[in-house]
Amino acid sequence: MQTVKMVVTGPFSSGKTEFIQTVSEIDVVSTERKISSEAEKIKDSTTVAMDFGRITVDDNLVLYLFGTPGQKRFDFMWEILSEGMLGFIVMVDSTRPETFREARSILETFRAYAPTPYVVAANKQDQADAWDIDDMRIALRLDPNVKFLPCVAFDKESVKNVLLELLYSILAKMDSQ
Repeated sequence: MQTVKMVVTGPFSSGKTEFIQTVSEIDVVSTERKISSEAEKIKDSTTVAMDFGRITVDDNLVLYLFGTPGQKRFDFMWEILSEGMLGFIVMVDSTRPETFREARSILETFRAYAPTPYVVAANKQDQADAWDIDDMRIALRLDPNVKFLPCVAFDKESVKNVLLELLYSILAKMDSQ
């Protein structure tokens, strides 16, 4: 049985928890806590340590998904959660351009932790005020070779597409070693 650890990261309220809950075959282990601050205007809880979910792809392959906290004050968990990851996903809220710089910074941080494959997911692409994917690529300063995928975190097919793209990149890297 092959297990693959993937980390789902990104700014606060970008859709990480929802992403994992959408596809996990187990009840997601979540460390959500009520928020009592300015952030309440966006949502009323936040991940303080991690989210954990699992997906069995087939008899030989299981994906373990670890979601990071998005708030900067919990970023000490990022390095811990990145240990042993074979790839990561950076979630970006397509409707909140004020978070794009932070998403870019998180991407660079995780690239520094480990030279693993990664993809970037433009979440909330179903919303009217979502940025166009090509415009987001420019704003995020993503290399043309980086897989940048439209996503809707509560849509199972959309989430599976993002996970499969990352999995293909991980398997390709494993085959080349």
